[in-house]
Amino acid sequence: MKIILGDMDFKVTGTEKGITACQMDIKVDGLDYKVLEEALSQAKDGRMHILGEMMKTLTEPREDFKAHVPRIENISVPEDAIGGIIGKGGETIQTIQAETKTSIGIGDAVDGMANVEVFAEEKEGMDEALRRINLIAYPPTAEVGETYEGKVKNIVAFGAFLEILPGVDALLHISEIAHERVEKAEEYLKSGQILEVKVIGKDPRSGKLKISRKALLEKPAKPSND
Repeated sequence: MKIILGDMDFKVTGTEKGITACQMDIKVDGLDYKVLEEALSQAKDGRMHILGEMMKTLTEPREDFKAHVPRIENISVPEDAIGGIIGKGGETIQTIQAETKTSIGIGDAVDGMANVEVFAEEKEGMDEALRRINLIAYPPTAEVGETYEGKVKNIVAFGAFLEILPGVDALLHISEIAHERVEKAEEYLKSGQILEVKVIGKDPRSGKLKISRKALLEKPAKPSND
């Protein structure tokens, strides 16, 4: 069987280990096995040559795309987190999309989990959108005995409320600000201030975490009797 120019269009792609895909258009009836064998052999020679030239520039895949390359990521979230991600009237998801310059789609839940697809034009926006979605779907928890850097959000007569994790507030009682007696929290704290604090428990009635600043401060020396 003789193949002339234009009778067959045969495309082969793959790696050094083998063929990954191929596509053929032919204008003749049937194809002799020997012709196919020769075509695959030629394709392998060409593929290995091209791969060899590519390896001179880049020997292995990069860990990530360049920062400004558009990308799509998919994550699974619990079904009961969908409402929080969307927000009232779609406010939350619209805010995330606008501020991170991303496009977010949420699929139907299957077996209690839903797929969230995020499209971004660059890495920075993708990372921030995924961070916000994960905080809603998998809210962080603070452990008793652990130390955190908290931000003062609100100062009240009996102490202050600090955000020790994204979306996690805790009460710093006025008695836990310092070892000495504190009359006014404002004398030691100001709004927006960052403090290192330790979680010392949880209020059984309100469920609010209780934190201490003085637990991380060195106790003052007792006055000498001399």
